[in-house]
Order: sequence, then C-alpha cells, then structure tokens
Amino acid sequence: MLLRQLLTAVSESAMPVVLEISDSATPGDTPIAGITDDSRQVRPGFLFVAVRGVHVDGHRFVPAAVAAGAAAVVGEEPAATLNLPFGLPYLRVVDARTALGWLHAAWHGFPSRRLALTGVTGTDGKTTTTNLLYAILRAAGHETGMISTVNARIGALNLDTGLHTTTPHPADVQRYLADMVAAGATHAVLETTSEGLAQQRLAGCDFDVAVVTNITHEHVTAHGTWEAYREAKATLFRGLATAARKPDVPKVAVLNRDDSRSFDYLRAIPVEQQVVYGIETADVDVTACDIDYSPQGIRATLHSPWGKVEVVSPLVGAFNVSNILAAASAALALGAPLDAVVEGIAAVQGVPGRMERIDEGQPFTAIVDFAHTPNALRVALLAARQWVAGQGRVIVAFGSAGLRDREKRRMMGEVAGELADLIVLTAEDPRTEPLDDILAEMAEGVKRHSRVEGVDFWRVPDRGAALLHAVRLARPGDIVLACGKGHEQSMCFGTVEYPWDDRKALRRALHGETLDTLPTHSGT
Repeated sequence: MLLRQLLTAVSESAMPVVLEISDSATPGDTPIAGITDDSRQVRPGFLFVAVRGVHVDGHRFVPAAVAAGAAAVVGEEPAATLNLPFGLPYLRVVDARTALGWLHAAWHGFPSRRLALTGVTGTDGKTTTTNLLYAILRAAGHETGMISTVNARIGALNLDTGLHTTTPHPADVQRYLADMVAAGATHAVLETTSEGLAQQRLAGCDFDVAVVTNITHEHVTAHGTWEAYREAKATLFRGLATAARKPDVPKVAVLNRDDSRSFDYLRAIPVEQQVVYGIETADVDVTACDIDYSPQGIRATLHSPWGKVEVVSPLVGAFNVSNILAAASAALALGAPLDAVVEGIAAVQGVPGRMERIDEGQPFTAIVDFAHTPNALRVALLAARQWVAGQGRVIVAFGSAGLRDREKRRMMGEVAGELADLIVLTAEDPRTEPLDDILAEMAEGVKRHSRVEGVDFWRVPDRGAALLHAVRLARPGDIVLACGKGHEQSMCFGTVEYPWDDRKALRRALHGETLDTLPTHSGT
C-alpha cells in the first residue's frame, strides 16, 4: 500500500489532527510494507509510529527504526527535534496512539465496518457477558467472532489472547477483525477494558452496540481518578455517535439499571436507542423474575418488549443473572429471536476461571474465580454463602495486586472479613511492591470485622502453600474459593512474569501438594 493511500483512507475517517507534514521527497508514492510502534519489529519499508508509553517514549527509538529501514514515521514531536534523514516522510499528529489504531484499521480495509460490532465494558462480568452474547448470536444463525481477555474466536479457531492481556494491541484487534471478515463473519463481540479504551487500542473500531455490566472500584490508580476511570468506560458509548453507519444495524446503548454508579452517567449520553436491564426491577426494558438459584445453575423468566421466555443456565449466582440480562438485551436489540436467547444462554457451560469448579473427588466444593475487585469478591462470596445455606463454611484465599489501586486492598479485606468464615491472604502479582506490605494492608481490612489472625484468618505469602492451607481447613460441605487469578497463566514478581495457573495449583492442593512455579518468598 502506498503511504498516500493509507493517509487518505485514515484522514477520511477519524485521523487525529495533522500538525505537520515533512516531505522533502515524494511521500505520497512511498510504498509501505507494514505498520508498527515497536522499533524492534521494523523491517525495510515499514511505517513506524512513535507512541508515548507510560514508561517509555517511542520518539527515543525513531533513530533505531530509521536504521532498521523505516520508510516513514508518524509521531507527535516537531520534525526538527527528531533529526530525521533528508527525504524521509514524517507526519506529525496530535495523538499518535489514536493514529496507530486508525492506521492499522486502514491497513486491513476497516474490517469493523463490515461487521455488526458490539463492545462490552464494565468492571466485572465482561468476559462472561461477551461469551453469552457470542453464543446467542451464533444460536441466531449469525457467523460471529469474539475477542475477550481469555481468547479470540475466529471461525473454527480458538486463539489464546495472552497471559495478562486486557484489550489486545491495535495491530492484533484489527487483524482479528479482518480474519473474522475473511472467515465470513457478520457479527463480532469485543470485550473492551477501560485501559484499552483510554489507551486507544480500539481506535479504528466502529461500534454499533455498547454494553456496560457495572462500574465499581478498580483501576482508579491507572486512570488517576474515579471520574477518569468512569469516563474511559463512557468513551465506548460516546463513540456510537461518530461510528460508521451500517445497513440495518442500529446504534444501541445497553445499560444496567441496578448499577447506580454508571446508570445515570451513561444514560445522559445521546444515542439512537437505549435498552435498560435489571434484576426484578420495574421500569426497565429487560428484566428477570421468578429466579431460582442452585449450585447447578439458574432458572428465570425474562421479560422484554420482544416477549417473555424462560431461560436455564448452568452459570451460578445473582451476578450471572445480570450478565445474562446484559447479553440478552444486546442480542434482542440486534434482532436475535427469543429462542436463540434461550439456546445461547443454555450453551455457555462456563468461562475459564469464572466460578470454575475443580473436582478431584473431594467431599467439599473447590472453585477458581477471577474476582480481583471488591465488588467481584463480594458477589462471589455471596454466591458461596447461598450455596452452603448454613450447612457449610466459606473459605477464601485471595490477594491484591501491586502497583495498582491501594485502597482496594483494605476494601477486599473488609469484604472477606464480612462474608467469609475462614480467610487466607496471599500473593497476587505483587510486582515491585513488598508483598508483606500488601498483605498487611489487606489484613487491616479483615481485622475491621474483629477477625483474629491465626484463628480465622492467615497470611500465607506463597500462593501454592496458601491454596494448600485453604484446602486443609476444609470439611465436608464447605466451599473453598481461590480468587483473583482465574484464567491467567502467569504471576508477576518484580518485573518478571512467572508461570502460574490457579486451576493447576488448586488441583495440586487437593492432592496434598503445592504448585512451585513462583520465586521463593523473601518478604520483598
């Protein structure tokens, strides 16, 4: 593709304001062989985009990119400050991150414009809701693709999207979407994180439906303030107004009436159509009534403007009723029939690392869940309390991440102190923070509910040993929850990602062993 063609395609869409074009040669006819923001990946003929990262400024690597054969450069700095070779085309833009997304979209021919595209955002429940909507649309007969934090579904392919990945890199997002189109997809569902939205990893995606699960306490540190975190989520909804229109596909916002922290804020954003859902809630479009909860799943009656229907799901807990409503609302707005809603909901047996049972023949229930926020931990523990119904105890092992929102450490400790019978505090990606300090902050929250260390709560820094300790505490009829890691396949100590899998670790614990893939705990 010629540079001129690439820039024309992007400028006709939503390219950030161009401040300067340096073209001492003939940049319009410059052939481009690829696009990257990583100077180590530059090959002869590539377009290099200099992006300012959290810790590293891509402009520092322009000389390396040029030395590797970059044919053109995009950045935010004035050309005069970069010491570019004579004749090398340079495009200065207001926002290189946004430019990167749109350039990748243009490179692939704007694949999202050939798909009915839904984005699912929120603090908790995004992955499950994404999987539910994917299953419903498939049941409705639509060839559908999906990108979640766990995997990507493209035709018959099921791809791992990474270890600690949230929303993938723009290059991967656009390539996945292009592959979906090539595989015959007409619909796609994307799990959209606040960091992915704030970092413009979804720039170049023209969404049709925006879905929110909830907005609770998480990632505030990454965004600076609660307001910035909420606004990052809101950009998905604001983007509906400027996204490309597609034949017979409405622009729809799907909102959670039960979530007071997001509902009024997002409802004020203008959009063609709003669909509001809530559990046993009056004055909403889609609701669930006559709900029956059991350890085997959920049975409920869905009421909507499209009709009433009974649904049965093997998923458990009230939080999954909310996820079901969110997915059903989006699917119905996209024209899926009620029988497809029933079939799709029943088809989702579970999502890896989301209330996933680990059964090794033990006389108690063992579960791995991704709950890594105060709200997610609360709903997981409430579901567990409902299952034991006074006949057993709830035992939970969990941690809180380093270099992330510090306030949630105390909050999660308080939630566990309130709702769990026995508590084991342990590591969860301490990164470069002292693990002992993190555990101390969590312990302070637990103690606010008059818990006594060594009697009903413990600090066990090594996560493998912590899960073994939790299992050894269990008696017949109890529930043991390992929370915080879920599907993830690594844990970060210092700056190194070490292999880790809570599901393997819990299986080992149930056999009286520990998973020993993490560095020896040193208290730092």
